[in-house]
Amino acid sequence: MTGAHPPSPPLWRLLEQTADALQAVRGGRSLTDVLARCPPDLRPGVQALSFHTLRWLGSASEVRAQLAPKTPAPAVDALLVTALALLWPDETPPYAEHALVDQAVTAVRHRAPAAAGFVNAVLRRFLRERDAVAAAVRHTPLGAWNHPLWWIERVQHDWPQRWQELLAEANRRPPMTLRVNARRGTAVAYVQRLAALGRGATLGRGINGQSATSSGAVVLAEPCPVQQLPGFAEGEVSVQDAAAQVAAPLLLSGGPLRPGARVLDACAAPGGKTAHLLELAELDLLALDSDPLRLARVQDTLNRLHLHAELKAGDARRPATWWDGRPFDAILLDAPCTASGIVRRHPDVRWLRRPDDVTALAHVQAELLDALWPLLVPGGHLLYATCSIFKTEGQAQIDAFLQRCPAGSATLAPQSPGHLLPSRDNAPHGEPGRISALHDGFFYGLLRKT
Repeated sequence: MTGAHPPSPPLWRLLEQTADALQAVRGGRSLTDVLARCPPDLRPGVQALSFHTLRWLGSASEVRAQLAPKTPAPAVDALLVTALALLWPDETPPYAEHALVDQAVTAVRHRAPAAAGFVNAVLRRFLRERDAVAAAVRHTPLGAWNHPLWWIERVQHDWPQRWQELLAEANRRPPMTLRVNARRGTAVAYVQRLAALGRGATLGRGINGQSATSSGAVVLAEPCPVQQLPGFAEGEVSVQDAAAQVAAPLLLSGGPLRPGARVLDACAAPGGKTAHLLELAELDLLALDSDPLRLARVQDTLNRLHLHAELKAGDARRPATWWDGRPFDAILLDAPCTASGIVRRHPDVRWLRRPDDVTALAHVQAELLDALWPLLVPGGHLLYATCSIFKTEGQAQIDAFLQRCPAGSATLAPQSPGHLLPSRDNAPHGEPGRISALHDGFFYGLLRKT
């Protein structure tokens, strides 16, 4: 029939693909890469189920270990754990319980027919004994917090008064936040425009001294595909977390930059901060990234927003391979990190990272700071940023850099916010870090070269 919507894929197929995604993450692959290879008609449903599964993977894995101590074959285990995560009592199941069990068993029959009875028995037992089993599982660190033990211990160490809130917040769904292009409009006008279309939205809270009205952030009441956002294709608005929106105005706050000032955005992909800088100021901006494929995403972003920058592929740690010798008035270093502050949006990260990744990435961050600092003019500013809540990648990194610098040659600007933490309560006295559940976890340190 003309105009009819295509039928929704059966749940068992979504469960099958979600289990495949879980297996891939357990094998070290990024969920983003896995979803990119998922059949287009299944991708939205698989993404939603994968996010749910990865948020409750710790609890589901502990349940499976309790109800079936002998680990089944990987494909069967992935399907079983996926179903257990979707039946976990802390959230409303996305599907009726018995329908979910039935479809999970159907999925197993397509992959491992001999295991169908086993999976059916485990899932139905969980439904019968769920309260008792869940209570027992919540007494284990993995079952209680849904993060690897080393990650839990690091958050406990770094934020002894906030760790429980930070881990709990990492399992909540994040808001969808927009950045209104300052060249094209205001956040206030865009909220009104959305309201006229029946879509709820509020002004984002000001961060780091910004007022809500001066910020370009808009928080949607409900997420939606970007194609449904008025003006998105025309470059009037972009999707960007509120904490990420701090970078551009903070770098520009270091001192007035003349029109055409030379600015470097090192590690620029995917280009959100690059674009934000160009929306706020007339700059001669070089966007650098080590990955040419990711650099193409920066160009796509600039094209949509009708902005221009010079793009170059290169390793920021080795300026001799890409720098033309002209110093920069300002540098944004959004350094590679564990992404421990954005696990709400990327729930696979916690399961992909290993403890030694923190040390390895901190070494790279130090190399980047030392390599880029000589490229800055005297009186210029370098903004060091990571989307991490680990102090090794934030305040400790800046403290170590300042100790390496000759006395008086580098200072930390007073407007530096330090760690921005995603939590619902205000930080108690003596516990540094700005708190808001409406943004991700970030660190910002603005350095001035004297």
